[in-house]
Amino acid sequence: MLQNLIPLQADATAAGGGWSSMIMIVLLIAIFYFLMIRPQQKKQKEIKKFRDALTKGDNVITAGGIYGRICEVKDNAFIISIADGVKIKIDKGSVYPSAADAQEQQAAEGKK
Repeated sequence: MLQNLIPLQADATAAGGGWSSMIMIVLLIAIFYFLMIRPQQKKQKEIKKFRDALTKGDNVITAGGIYGRICEVKDNAFIISIADGVKIKIDKGSVYPSAADAQEQQAAEGKK
């Protein structure tokens, strides 16, 4: 008699559980999107906007930790002066704002 009840319960659970499983999966995907993917996309847009706004004379830090000042802006790269008479060519994707510039920007945004 117990063997007859178990398959009936499993069939009832499987039929109703399908929709609740789908709802849970969709809910998890939505949470993952809003907590992980969307903030990352927003951050990438801000970094791209920063890189596009860089001009000659701006202080930057490379991904390798080299501090320098932009001497020339090219299509895909910057020419950066890192010391007197020492210039290097750096890809635009590996340039970040210097710490001093970042602090100034945060202070300016805080006053708004």
